Amino acid sequence: MLRFVESFFVKSAIEPSDYPASAYPEFAFAGRSNVGKSTLINLLTNHKGLAKTSSTPGKTRLLNFFLIRYKIDETDSSGFLQFTDLPGYGFAEVSQAEQEKWRRMINRYLEQRNQLRALIVLVDIRHPADSKDVMLLEMLRVRRIEYSIVATKADKIPKTKIDKTVKDLAKGLGLQEEPIFPVSALNNTGMEPLYNWIQDKLS
Repeated sequence: MLRFVESFFVKSAIEPSDYPASAYPEFAFAGRSNVGKSTLINLLTNHKGLAKTSSTPGKTRLLNFFLIRYKIDETDSSGFLQFTDLPGYGFAEVSQAEQEKWRRMINRYLEQRNQLRALIVLVDIRHPADSKDVMLLEMLRVRRIEYSIVATKADKIPKTKIDKTVKDLAKGLGLQEEPIFPVSALNNTGMEPLYNWIQDKLS
């Protein structure tokens, strides 16, 4: 199984010229404001406070880069990868001009980050598919960027309803074969399939 043994904040950036110079495989986290991207990064790395969290939507306004040292137990191998926490989108109280600036920032990242292996797109399991999420996924399909969906806050709905909710989300998001991983940060559940998916993308 994939394990993250050390993790470090590298830097924040806006322009591609400021991105960290590295050839390590990279995974980016995207989703609406306050959906839990920073929380998921902290949970995956078992490093509380690595990515700064806030109850105020729109807190992440830069691209934040993290360096992760990993081990794969089955093969006794190790290496480095990077996580990128992308600015959240769709928060109503942020001006249209600010949202457009964030959109351009994300577009430049997707276009120019050659070592990007895949995106992890977060959605709130309690809510139906959102038009902005659908637009993001369509943009990824056009650019042939691989992705998975993490449905956060899985502890907020009854376990008996999770399977149906996931199926409804997949239909609303227009998914074909792409996986959805229901995850609860509160209960630290649903993480192993996501670790396995990331490990597959490293090979």
